[in-house]
Amino acid sequence: MNDNSQSLQCVMIPVNNRQLLLPNVSIAEVIDFDGTQTGANTPDWLIGFVEWRGLQLPVISYDAANDGELVVPGENRGRIIVLNTIGPGHARSPFMAMATQGIPSQTRLDESQVKQLEAEPGPADLMQVEVDGETAWIPNLEYLESLASKVMV
Repeated sequence: MNDNSQSLQCVMIPVNNRQLLLPNVSIAEVIDFDGTQTGANTPDWLIGFVEWRGLQLPVISYDAANDGELVVPGENRGRIIVLNTIGPGHARSPFMAMATQGIPSQTRLDESQVKQLEAEPGPADLMQVEVDGETAWIPNLEYLESLASKVMV
């Protein structure tokens, strides 16, 4: 019998010029990107707001939050991932959203498949890892949540 007790179901999320790696449990839902609503004087990293299950969620551009340029997903490829929040503002909003540049893919990983790399992280990065020969970044969810909490409506 195969013992999967030390493996973790994860999701590889394509953003502009890189992939993010998150545990599957951090994602509430993946929805199609069909535009967002924005207001005036919004932060550089905010693509807009999306209505999801009666909530107005801020949609974060990971690239812009990481001191890069704002990248809005294309209509055919783009998705929005709704993320569960875990930080101090969790009670105020249990979810936030982030734009992707494609469809996230699931994978099951164990410790032997992941190797931490020495790379200079941006503010939205926790660390860079290699997963079976592919480079991915683990996002700093606390930082992203702190951004989202600043614009919650």
